[in-house]
Amino acid sequence: MATVTLHGDNIQTSGTLPEVGIKAPDFKLTTNELGTKSLSDFSGNKVVLNIFPSVDTGTCAQSVRQFNQEAAELDNTKVLCISRDLPFALARFCGAEGLNNVITLSDYKDGRFGKDYGLNFINGPLEALHSRSVIVLDENGTVKYTEQVSETTEEPNYKAALEALLND
Repeated sequence: MATVTLHGDNIQTSGTLPEVGIKAPDFKLTTNELGTKSLSDFSGNKVVLNIFPSVDTGTCAQSVRQFNQEAAELDNTKVLCISRDLPFALARFCGAEGLNNVITLSDYKDGRFGKDYGLNFINGPLEALHSRSVIVLDENGTVKYTEQVSETTEEPNYKAALEALLND
């Protein structure tokens, strides 16, 4: 279990992020078209998992915009923006914002991704949503970098995540 804050109040997650150097757990997440994608679908690509509570909040929306602008233009890199939002909400947001360089995926069905990655909130006002986190994987699905943002209202360290992509 990890402890982060929301407006300074402690909240806990269901576990801890996968450790650097291990193979990331596979997953099945729902696409905007209600299909399914798994980690293995991105094999051979570097992958940024941009994980957040809800795209309908300012900080979460900004993380999608920022990664769309910066990381998605890197060669051989896929940016997956993951939350428990409904696929329709994720598609609406990206469509309205003109964001075409990220892939949005939803964990709305059973929250298994959040449980397997140890980042579901287990208490507080965001209970059952995902903790703001970034996980960078190499082409083989090995974890190269992780960050669980300590204050949920703050943005992740984009620079560190991008450096992890470039230093692979």
